Amino acid sequence: MTRYEPDRFIQFRRELHQFPDLSGQEVDTRHRIKAFVSQFAPSRMTDVAGTGLLLQYGQDAPGPVTLIRADIDALPIQEVNTFAHRSQYEGVSHKCGHDGHAAILARLASLLAENPIMKGRVYLVFQPAEETGQGAAAVLNDPAFAEIRPDRAFALHNLPGYEQGVIVCKPGPFTPSVLSMIVTFTGYVSHSAEPENGLNPAYAMADFMLKARQAQQPDPASDDFALITPVYTTMGERSYGISAGYGEVHLTLRTQNAGRMDALTTDLLAIVSKLSAESGLVVAVSYTDAFFANENDEKAVEQIRASARMRGYDFIEKQEPFKWGEDFGLFTQTYKGAMFGIGNGIDSPALHNNDYDFNDALIEPAARLFLDLIELEHQ
Repeated sequence: MTRYEPDRFIQFRRELHQFPDLSGQEVDTRHRIKAFVSQFAPSRMTDVAGTGLLLQYGQDAPGPVTLIRADIDALPIQEVNTFAHRSQYEGVSHKCGHDGHAAILARLASLLAENPIMKGRVYLVFQPAEETGQGAAAVLNDPAFAEIRPDRAFALHNLPGYEQGVIVCKPGPFTPSVLSMIVTFTGYVSHSAEPENGLNPAYAMADFMLKARQAQQPDPASDDFALITPVYTTMGERSYGISAGYGEVHLTLRTQNAGRMDALTTDLLAIVSKLSAESGLVVAVSYTDAFFANENDEKAVEQIRASARMRGYDFIEKQEPFKWGEDFGLFTQTYKGAMFGIGNGIDSPALHNNDYDFNDALIEPAARLFLDLIELEHQ
């Protein structure tokens, strides 16, 4: 019998759910994780990426190096659930399941304490700031990570809308490149009765959004996939005697890979340049929340498939990438590895919905699958 009963990890997951932290602010979350996983005797435990945590299993001996990553940040969403473990913080909640991902990694730590690896090293990364696309880079750029060169890197994400526990994966692109574009339009104000004496950005902004819509190819099955989603716009003031002189358009761009993203941004910049020349507006572009595409290594996918089948888990090879971004993509751009999905339940509310909750029944099977992937390399 295991020394660490699975129910303990469900309780831990629900504790994390009750006390969520936003991206880059995971100080309390890290404290809770550190207090909980310290009982599982890691060889080394190090703070990383500002508010993350890095565990090492195995001594510094020759052999393979495997990295398993879980994200730990929450979202600025007001929870509507009324269960006992609901968020205690107004306007902040775990609506992407990162509390569950962290609990899976904690369970894996307990399994590694019970099943020591025979050679090499295993690193477990509790990564902050996934939702903003900044956490993976912070881990990789941290001096504590400088000497770690994983032979394999793995991560998962829970998948609402899929049968509970089914494993979903594919070689090649698994999640897209994602980039948020901020376009500012600067003219100058005037009396609204005399707009000819000012320079109002409204029609240029509208023209830009329509042309952006025409530049997309929203079919995820297409190699030319490019999805452009308007997420925010603002212009002027609620003062009806003033013709606006400034506005912003914020878009989120999604493509299958970095090359297609470069082509898409080039097209949009050409539109911006033409609109600026025609209107006289000063139009500027900046970027934020960049996510690299997850490029799954074929051998790593085969290891996931073999481990799933060995455990009797259903396995689905997805035909096209998901459309949501995931900053584990920076790991798969840097090291060989793969991200896979695990079904959260057919009737589960969608990710980022205010009534979503992680399915606790996934903690044990997901941790066991990760252990199998480790043992394939290290025994």
